[in-house]
Amino acid sequence: MHGVAEMGGQRRVAGETTVLAMLSAGFFASGFAALLYQVIWQRMLGLFAGSDAVTAALVVGAFLAGLGLGSLLAGFIADKLNPRRAAWAFIGCEVGIALFALASRPFFYDVVVERLGPMMTEGWQIFAVCFLGLLAPTLLMGLSLPLLARAVVARLETAAGRIGWLYGINTLGAAAGTLLGGFWLVGTVGFEAALWVGAGLNLFAAAVTLAVLGSLPRTVAVTPAATGPATESAGDDGLGLPAWTFLVFLSGFFIIALEILWVRVLGIAGQANAYSFSLILGIFLAADGLGVVVGARWVKRVADTRAAFFHLQSWAALYALVTLLGFRQLYGWPAFDAFLGMETFRHGPVEISIIAGLGLVLIGPPAFLLGMSFPVVQKAVQRDLASVGFRVGLVQVGNIAGNAAGSLIGGLVLLHLLGTAGTARAVGLLALGMLVLWLVLAARGGVHDRRGAALAAGLAVAVALFPTNTVWWSRIHGVGPGQTAFVAEDRSGVVVLRLQDDSGPMFITGHTQSRLPFWPHHYFLGALGPALHPSPRDVLVIGSGSGGTPFAAGWNPETRHIRAIELIAPVYDVIRDYAVTKPGSALAALTEDKRFDLVVGDGRREIFVSGARYDVIEADAILPQTSHSGMLYSVEFLALVRGALKPGGLFVQWAPTERVARSFLQAFPHVLMLQPISLVIGSDQPIPFDAEALKARFGEPAFKAWAARAGVDISGFPGLFADPPRIWRPETPRGGPDEVNTDLFPRDEFYLNNTLRGAAMVTPR
Repeated sequence: MHGVAEMGGQRRVAGETTVLAMLSAGFFASGFAALLYQVIWQRMLGLFAGSDAVTAALVVGAFLAGLGLGSLLAGFIADKLNPRRAAWAFIGCEVGIALFALASRPFFYDVVVERLGPMMTEGWQIFAVCFLGLLAPTLLMGLSLPLLARAVVARLETAAGRIGWLYGINTLGAAAGTLLGGFWLVGTVGFEAALWVGAGLNLFAAAVTLAVLGSLPRTVAVTPAATGPATESAGDDGLGLPAWTFLVFLSGFFIIALEILWVRVLGIAGQANAYSFSLILGIFLAADGLGVVVGARWVKRVADTRAAFFHLQSWAALYALVTLLGFRQLYGWPAFDAFLGMETFRHGPVEISIIAGLGLVLIGPPAFLLGMSFPVVQKAVQRDLASVGFRVGLVQVGNIAGNAAGSLIGGLVLLHLLGTAGTARAVGLLALGMLVLWLVLAARGGVHDRRGAALAAGLAVAVALFPTNTVWWSRIHGVGPGQTAFVAEDRSGVVVLRLQDDSGPMFITGHTQSRLPFWPHHYFLGALGPALHPSPRDVLVIGSGSGGTPFAAGWNPETRHIRAIELIAPVYDVIRDYAVTKPGSALAALTEDKRFDLVVGDGRREIFVSGARYDVIEADAILPQTSHSGMLYSVEFLALVRGALKPGGLFVQWAPTERVARSFLQAFPHVLMLQPISLVIGSDQPIPFDAEALKARFGEPAFKAWAARAGVDISGFPGLFADPPRIWRPETPRGGPDEVNTDLFPRDEFYLNNTLRGAAMVTPR
């Protein structure tokens, strides 16, 4: 009989292992889909809300709020279900998410963006629409982990390990979704087709769960000491469920605040291309997930969950601060600057690989350590099989709430007010405060934690070593002896104007895409529209850079109003700071001349909701490899611009690629392309063009005087349009729609997946 019992036990364990393995595969797929959706839905809602930092945070906040509500709801319903019914509920969640994903393209794009977009202008309205729009899928996502935990946890001694394993596998799936989705899937098939892939993964998770349903018990054992979640106050470690939930909230805040710092620092190092965010988030999630998986096995050996939790947070913080300081010191080293110096073009595979290596070093270890703390918390709070779902749900609510607070407070408040260096100090102080709290609790309990005290001292030193924000960014941007730097940073980005003898580049989120004196081609772009239009009274400039394009647009005395809208607010801070030191400069004119209206915001949304119409609209040159550049190079954006022009109005834009030019041709019936500069001008009416007449305009005294104030050499302007212009009329063949950029498939932005070819490839047929 004893042998039979052993064989039965072995079969039971083997069966449980098989079930867990299959459910893990499904939960991995579910995590993959969830992050894929987040990337796609955030992009779609960015078209509705705008792509500035505030509205992006509102979208993320709405996403997290839905997850939190789902986790909270799961905490109350999961424990009322037996394992089999919990699995059925999980299947329902996955099917529901898949169905929403398939309907999300017409819902978000056709309804939210196209119909609600022009009507919603206030921040609370934007948040409400995003929250309600995302509520159904995020609620179902938040339900998933507590339900699955209810289904697979059969014994209390395995609860922490199994819950940690499932959470870790799901997080690793999310990492795969971020990396594979961001680097390959979205750029290869587009956002809409990627939604179908995500839905297929959710249905796979449902199918796998259905396959093992018969192996799950209909009842769950209840421990005799069960007190239920409502009556428990504290456990053996002296901390109750509410206290652990609060600690998880702090940890969730801390980890997202660190992520914001990594995104800012490494994003600028990678020049904020379309792959930067996916790379940074993917490394973070992969390391976090591995930490959870390893922690699920390690937690069996943890004697004091409190000490383990606080030590993990502290080691993560200390490592993060020290490596951030070390990363800053790399700048100025010739071998490093050759690849990632601020004046190099850093969008190639080699540079992205270097950024990935740096990301592994900076992000990997602290994210791994923080991931290990999840099973530790589960070991601390899981004391009763009757309340497994409630405890998982409540802890998850604390974590998600901390994530949301970290995103909103860290990204919108701390980074805005303190900058990168100040936020790093604040995050270090938070970790130090958590550790001091533990040391006080330990001392009261008669425990003297010498390792914790040493960690506290190390954190204090690391915090003290962080320089001011100006000093921090000046070194990274190569400001040397004898040079002057104007530095500004807020939640929207970092801008550094580095000058020597009043000449030098302006860096905007890592790009050297403007300078003082203005680059001639930027100035030419700004001056062209008012030179060609017979009466350019009202001009809109999308993007300011160092001010060359909007300033040039003001050369024509007939122009009465130039509205310049810039997404990165510190651009204007730097312009104003410089103008104070140079009262007679071109930048001083931008701040003093009443015709100029300098506005911070999203240019696309400005056109979408304002209803204003202009004689001339110009888009400052932006590299197609820049993140979100597809929102300014798509057929849909160009159609919006056409609708914002007065009859006979002109839109002027740089055409860096063949697809940009073809997108332009899809939007405007009349198009003129100047070569070799590759500027395109679009209108709903024929565009008169005479090269000699344009040269004469650039020789007018008003034009020369305005350019002289900016210090721009205009002698080379005739060479910018020396080649014969290319002209398209309504009857001219345009090429097929597959050759263009769209909102849901910005091919040029995902340049690793799609070959970029110059606009010279486009010719009238």
